Amino acid sequence: MSAAPRVLFVGESWIKHTIHMKGFDQFHSTEYEEGAGDFLAALDRTGHQVTYVRGHEVSARFPRTAQELADYDVVVLSDIGSNTFLLPDETFLRSERSPNRLALLRDWTRAGGGLVMIGGYLSFTGIDGKARFGMTPLADVLPVRLLDHDDRVEEPEGVKAEFDAPAHPVLGGTPPDWPPLLGYNRVIAKPDATTVARAGEDPLLVVGPAGSGRSVAFTSDLAPHWAPPEFVGWAHYQDLWASVLGWAAGART
Repeated sequence: MSAAPRVLFVGESWIKHTIHMKGFDQFHSTEYEEGAGDFLAALDRTGHQVTYVRGHEVSARFPRTAQELADYDVVVLSDIGSNTFLLPDETFLRSERSPNRLALLRDWTRAGGGLVMIGGYLSFTGIDGKARFGMTPLADVLPVRLLDHDDRVEEPEGVKAEFDAPAHPVLGGTPPDWPPLLGYNRVIAKPDATTVARAGEDPLLVVGPAGSGRSVAFTSDLAPHWAPPEFVGWAHYQDLWASVLGWAAGART
């Protein structure tokens, strides 16, 4: 590959509204947070061209046309539910028709793009079933089938990855000794997909074809809480993600 892929990264941001109770009195505060700092820094060090679209920016900034998506080699979705794409401001607030961005992303992937979905409470099916990607056009190009209910598996004691394909190029030669993870989304690998790593019988890293493109499902997290500091600080964290994105982009670069 002559150059690092051009990446559109979406998600990993949130707003917290907190009620502080102090005896009889209370007050509210609001905080904005982002969770992808270490991941984005790793991509920056490896020379990736990254466009970061935060959750609250999707309506205004996520591509609305195939031509706009063509500017990227890989699209990464992390911890952001399908409603954010399906209910842009013009539709939810003003009842205006708008492009189905998940259908556009599906078609772009089939045409040769690289799609990566990373796990989290609003990935795959998600907490209380709220991410609901299995009910969207994007389900057609993910390398996994999604559950129809809350798919989280919490592993507070830690779970070690086991590798069915330790030499798969998606790993880029990084060693199959990931630090323990604290949870993941439960999915089912599609018949034409390859399960590279798993937690017990559940897939952790699955790759597969999507028309002329490629898709990746990493069912745990890129940051806390499911990815603890030991994983984020792992010596091969940067190389692993560079390899995942490079493999996903392989059909275009």
